[in-house]
Amino acid sequence: MRETREDLKELQALLDASLSRSSAHLRSIIGTESTLTAEQLTRVLSGMCALALSTVTAKGEPRMSGVDGHFLHGKWHFGTARGAVKARHLAARPAVSAAHMRGEDLGVFTHGTVEILNPRHGEPAADWPDLLAYFKDFYGADSFDWDNDVVYYRLRPHWMSVYASDVAKLTAVSRS
Repeated sequence: MRETREDLKELQALLDASLSRSSAHLRSIIGTESTLTAEQLTRVLSGMCALALSTVTAKGEPRMSGVDGHFLHGKWHFGTARGAVKARHLAARPAVSAAHMRGEDLGVFTHGTVEILNPRHGEPAADWPDLLAYFKDFYGADSFDWDNDVVYYRLRPHWMSVYASDVAKLTAVSRS
């Protein structure tokens, strides 16, 4: 787990606020017995998690694609090729939605905006060196030309909800 106490506090506040302003229908599905705390969530979302990422075209049409999601410090991080269509969408319209689902056991749904962590012509995010070390360790230092081939993003959520069909089962697996 890479989260600080402050990361966990911020994530818990986001989860609580998101659920409290959700529809009655969603609250009838996701309650205290069918969701995870911030600490539980960060333990369950370790390593790479496949994300379905939704971007928007210039015509306002949604586009869905898959990315490798890494949940670090209470936020999703993901990358793509600098020349990918989704990279153009994100540069022009940084609002996104992302979903990570594990069958019927877990669903993590996030809406927010992305920030570029390693812009080609500009200052990288302050924490980019630490994140780059994590990604190189995960994928291999020689997997990409990290400066020119890939662009990485952090999804800054303004809404996030978590559905867990069996909290005890999910959290028991993450402790092992």
